[in-house]
Amino acid sequence: MTALPAELPALPSWDTPVVAPSLVLAPGPVPVPIYADEVWSLAPLVANPSAARPGLDWSRFPAPLLPQVQLAAWMMINTPLPASVLVGHPTWHSRLGPAGIHQSVLRWQRFCVWLHRQEGGGLHAVTEEVCISWAGHLARQPGASRGNVTKDLVALTRLWAFDAAGPAPSGMAMPPWHRLGVDGFLPRTPSPRRGENSTEVISPATMGPLLIWALRVVDDFADDILAAWAESRRMADAAVRTPATPDSKARLKSFLQDLIDRGQPVPSRANAGYRHALANTYIAARASCPSTQINNLLRTEPWQHLLAYVDANPGPCPLATPITGRIDGEPWTVFIDFTETRELMRHLGTACFIVLAYLTGMRPAEVLGLQAGCCPEVTSGRHLIYGREFKNAFDEDGNHHSAGRLREVPWVAIPPVVRAIRVLESLVPADGLLFDAAAHTFVDIPTRSTASLRFTGLHSRIEAFAAWASGRARVLGRDGEVVPDDPHGPIGLARFRRTLAWHIARRPGGLVALAIQYGHMRTAVSGGYAARGRDGIHQLLDIETARATADTLTNLHDDLARGVGISGPAARRAIHAAAQAPTFAGSIRTHRQARDILGNPALTVYDNPRSLLMCVYNRERALCHRMDADDAPRLDRCRPSCANIARTDHHAAQLLQHAQALEKQAASETVPGPLADRLARRAVQLRALADRHEHDRIHRQEPTP
Repeated sequence: MTALPAELPALPSWDTPVVAPSLVLAPGPVPVPIYADEVWSLAPLVANPSAARPGLDWSRFPAPLLPQVQLAAWMMINTPLPASVLVGHPTWHSRLGPAGIHQSVLRWQRFCVWLHRQEGGGLHAVTEEVCISWAGHLARQPGASRGNVTKDLVALTRLWAFDAAGPAPSGMAMPPWHRLGVDGFLPRTPSPRRGENSTEVISPATMGPLLIWALRVVDDFADDILAAWAESRRMADAAVRTPATPDSKARLKSFLQDLIDRGQPVPSRANAGYRHALANTYIAARASCPSTQINNLLRTEPWQHLLAYVDANPGPCPLATPITGRIDGEPWTVFIDFTETRELMRHLGTACFIVLAYLTGMRPAEVLGLQAGCCPEVTSGRHLIYGREFKNAFDEDGNHHSAGRLREVPWVAIPPVVRAIRVLESLVPADGLLFDAAAHTFVDIPTRSTASLRFTGLHSRIEAFAAWASGRARVLGRDGEVVPDDPHGPIGLARFRRTLAWHIARRPGGLVALAIQYGHMRTAVSGGYAARGRDGIHQLLDIETARATADTLTNLHDDLARGVGISGPAARRAIHAAAQAPTFAGSIRTHRQARDILGNPALTVYDNPRSLLMCVYNRERALCHRMDADDAPRLDRCRPSCANIARTDHHAAQLLQHAQALEKQAASETVPGPLADRLARRAVQLRALADRHEHDRIHRQEPTP
């Protein structure tokens, strides 16, 4: 049996703090619970502003087992796992974070409920045979995976270890897998691959409109929304502070009666019932009276008919703030309604998150951990974002550090990101979190908090933002900018980072604004911090670039096998590269595999659908580089005379289609003469390229018998 410390801690009393004072990381509104509490909040252990604050609920544990399990949990919170237990388990941590403690206790709960149903008594009745029965029970559950069963077995090992190291050991037997390993106790079915590299990217059809609207809200609509919010707060304050006098009551009557006499709609708001409700605050501010006088007026006999009139004639609550934001030169809205300002502020904050998460490559927790002042102004060069990382933040003992650590290398910020940060800094207290949970509720009196918005709350806000953006697109007749549902489900938060890498690596054609942003990000990522940053998005970008290369070569290999022709100065190099496609297709999962492919000069083939060609990259022959020393092609700088160009029959067909479209435009009577001439000349050039392909095309050489 593994040896455990001989000196045991003192038995806790009913008023013993659950978390020792030296371990409290986040003193605040949540008090440190005491041992007698039915729920032990772990909030004092959480310093990550976006992390959950879980609690241990003891009400569902069987009574015979509760005292022993509580004592083990108290030990797990306050003491490290004995060093002797860690022998032979190099990946284990001596201390778990709050989430790990919470999950472990939930797994203990399932074990205790199962044990109680077996009439097993307390932990003293847990023998090796009982442990083996528990492992078999877990493995037989529908959908049981090796990963989940492993976590359950390791959790039971921790229960044994902390029980044995505590002040009142129960005599529970050591689980046999701690000595023999867990493989023999796991289900046969392998666990599915999980993690960032297997996360589904957001569909381009969804991500394109979503980013367009996020950028519009941040760049073009933010000033209008902020001005409307300030005006709505001024009006709300006036409705509360204006004293109730006979004159104010007369002004209210005059305001309402004038609307009724002219048959005009009355400012109203949506009501949960069958009728519209008066917009009391807005009306009070407009009539210069306190809002309380409105309800009092409705109780009087002459005005009881007003509710029926409002229900038949509901009206908006337009604010007088000007609309400066434009879409193609036209205002994005006629006015901002008083009743929608809070919703618009939430959408503004959500748009800022989308811009930050997507156009930096930060993980969600890193975005939510940013503070005001994280992106100082610069007079020259790029803006840098100084923040914390949490995923790989460990203390000197190798345990996860809840507060994270400052990144050794800052993130690079392109202009839209800087703008989003400046907008957020205007919403939160100085030096506060950019996504301060209290400030982003947009209550009348925001207060600073130590927590940011939660993942679940932001998930809902993103879905609401997409729905709002789609509504605006339909109102403005821009059906192509409606945000469609993603085929892989909700957008969530974790998918932005992988999607950015996918888009940069794939270089999709289409909207120019998006292509420019991808180009900026490629430059920022590769030239800014990627080569020096630890665990940055550059690794994910390498994987996506390698996958894109593999897909290009696989498609080219299949096309050549079907007899598709290829032309261009780099045609034979492309054929040689495509011949190696079957050796690595579908096998790129790690950064090392990606670097092996990207480091092989014989495989550097990139499709460029925007230029209707394929780049078989050779640094010495490339015309896209002049002064820089980049080791990847600049697909936004393709030159027709470059020696790295190759085209297939598919590219030639696309050249002809594009030429036909240009010729059709040039023939239109609505197109000015000079523009028509340019379009016609471009069509001639494209047809010449297609003809050259037809003349020079070659096929893959048949293998020699």
